[in-house]
Amino acid sequence: MKKSEVEFLSRLAKGIAAQFGSNCEVVVHDLESKDPDSTIVAIENGQVSGRKLGDGPSNVVLKALSSDPDKLQDHFAYNTRTEDGRELRSSTIFFRDETGKPVAIFAINYDSTPIMALQNMLKDFTALASPATDEPEVIPHNVNDLLDELIDQSVRLVGKPVALMTRDDKVRAIGFLNNSGAFLITKAGQKVCNYFGISKYTLYSYMDEAKAQKKE
Repeated sequence: MKKSEVEFLSRLAKGIAAQFGSNCEVVVHDLESKDPDSTIVAIENGQVSGRKLGDGPSNVVLKALSSDPDKLQDHFAYNTRTEDGRELRSSTIFFRDETGKPVAIFAINYDSTPIMALQNMLKDFTALASPATDEPEVIPHNVNDLLDELIDQSVRLVGKPVALMTRDDKVRAIGFLNNSGAFLITKAGQKVCNYFGISKYTLYSYMDEAKAQKKE
């Protein structure tokens, strides 16, 4: 990113955070960072997710780095949660250069936990409960936690523990991790190999197979 772009987005983040208070975290991720494990170039109210300048990407950022730039779309007001269980209302906006290439992600995460607590209290008081159906996405504290969460998601996708997985199950899990950008994380390949009990050669074979299945 250009210095002027970072400065503008940093000022914008500061303004939005000031407007909506300490429960509103605003983060700027540099999609052109030379270190994919360190993408945060500006952050306000980082105590919401426990992150700071220089920390690594979220799941959204990894997907952006591994996706077709022309297909990336802004995503507004969706549910996420922190590692300690606080509920957030998040929006992700792609900042593009003059050619239309995404160069940054401008993310807003509002901690709605106090409002949710009040809402739940009112529901209990009025006996009008409506259970939530969507599983919110976790905002990790660092890239290692993010990789752990992605591996957990791949196992939940398959629906059985690694010990019971067939070869096809592992191909499906590895395909999910690859599509999620997990292998952009430093040393992710070795950790995934150890978790699934496969070699590096088998890992690459499964990745190729999953890609081929996706094209069919």
